[in-house]
Amino acid sequence: MVSKAVLRQGPITVYDYRCDSGPGSKPFAEEHKCHSLSFVRKGSFGCRARGQSFELVAGSVMVGRPGDEYTCTHEHHACGDECLSFQFTPELADSMNGDNRIWQSGAIAPLPELMVLGELAQAATRNETGLSLGEAGLMFTSRFIEIVSDRTQEQVKATARDRRRAVEAALWIDDNAHDPIDLEDAAEQSGLSPFHFLRLFSSVLGVTPHQYLVRSRLRRAAGLLADDDRAITGIAFDVGFGDLSNFVRTFHRAAGMSPRAFRKAARGDRKIVQERLGRLAVT
Repeated sequence: MVSKAVLRQGPITVYDYRCDSGPGSKPFAEEHKCHSLSFVRKGSFGCRARGQSFELVAGSVMVGRPGDEYTCTHEHHACGDECLSFQFTPELADSMNGDNRIWQSGAIAPLPELMVLGELAQAATRNETGLSLGEAGLMFTSRFIEIVSDRTQEQVKATARDRRRAVEAALWIDDNAHDPIDLEDAAEQSGLSPFHFLRLFSSVLGVTPHQYLVRSRLRRAAGLLADDDRAITGIAFDVGFGDLSNFVRTFHRAAGMSPRAFRKAARGDRKIVQERLGRLAVT
C-alpha cells in the first residue's frame, strides 16, 4: 500500500491510496483512526467490517468510523485498487451531522450522485476544476450524508446576519487573496465550521470560497498585466498563485487567451483582439 497526503487542511485530510495486493496477498485486520470516506476510483477489493462483507469496485465508497476494525481482501482482482480518501476530525464530522449512525454503513455501492462528485474531487487534485480539493471533499461528504440518512438537507435559509457574514468573508478573502488562504482560514473569520461556512457562502454569493479567491486573484492579475511591466511569473506569485503553470492554465481558461496574449491585447495589439472576436463570431 502506497499512500500520499494530497491535502492537509486543518479538520480535513485527503490521501491518495494505491494498493497492488492480489489474490495471493494475506489479509490482516486494520482499524479506522478517524471518520473517513474512501472513494474507489480504480480496481476492486473486498472488505469485512461490522460483521458484514462488502465487495467494492470503481465508484464504491468505504465508510470509516474511529475504532471500527476492518479487513481488506483482494480475491477477485489481481491489479489492486486506487482510492481517494477523505478523513475528518471528530469535530468536523459532528458538525456535518450529529447522528453517528451515518458512519456505521461500512460501505456504499456505486451511486451516480457519489460517482460524479468523486470524479469531481479527483479532478480537483489535478487543479482541473474551480473548486479546491477541500471544497470538493465536503460536497462529496454532504451528498453522502443525504443519501445515507435518506433525506435531503434543507436549503440554507440565510438570515440578515448570515448574509453579512458571507459578504464580510468575501471582503476578507479579497483583501488577503495574495496570501495562502484555505477553507478553514475563511471559515474561522465567520466563526463557522468549514462545512457550514461552505454551504452558507455558496448559498448567499453563488460561488464557493475557493472560486471567489481564484477570481479575485485573476482580476488583480489582469489589472497588473495591463498596467505593469513586471514579468508574468512575478505577477502570478504576487497575486497569490504558487505555481506558474497553474496560473497560465487558469488564466487561459478564464480569458480565452494566455496571459502574454492578454497583455498584448490590453496594450493595443488589435490582431489578437480581432482574432478573439472572430472566434466568438464563429461559435
